[in-house]
Amino acid sequence: MTEALTVSQDVTDGQVDASLTKDILAHLENQLESARRMLAVVQEQGAAIRERRVPEVVQLATSLQTEMHRRELIEVERLRLLERASVQLGIGAADINMKMLTVLMDPETAAFATARTQELRSILGVIQREHTTNRALMTQELAFLDHLLRLAGSAGGYATDGNQAAVRRPPVFDLEA
Repeated sequence: MTEALTVSQDVTDGQVDASLTKDILAHLENQLESARRMLAVVQEQGAAIRERRVPEVVQLATSLQTEMHRRELIEVERLRLLERASVQLGIGAADINMKMLTVLMDPETAAFATARTQELRSILGVIQREHTTNRALMTQELAFLDHLLRLAGSAGGYATDGNQAAVRRPPVFDLEA
């Protein structure tokens, strides 16, 4: 890794790649926009789960899947940018990090790109925490629903068979007796 940094510094001393820099900044902006959309969906979903708004929870799950697909496309673009940078830096794309990319930028732009990267990491951390909380809430709600179905089953309305609920016929009463 130290060798890679040395090589990259030797290769790029005084060489700013304006085209790659512009593309990296645009990519970071796309990443941030996507992360903000995802955060909004995850937060809305958490509120919907807490308020037991089932149709909204389902709709937001679809929105989350859509944003995950967009992020996959953004990831493909990130890999392309790393490949481009690897040619100039003389190291493998998988070994490149943001600090290495900044040697291809002027100092002001490098500082800006580093700040944007830190912002992105922060948002992704919040998304992860919110999503974990939402999953725990969903598990809790489903466990409560399972409990209710079991209670209803013991009262004659429903019986649970593993994860499937089956309607049980109510007892027959002889009203003429």
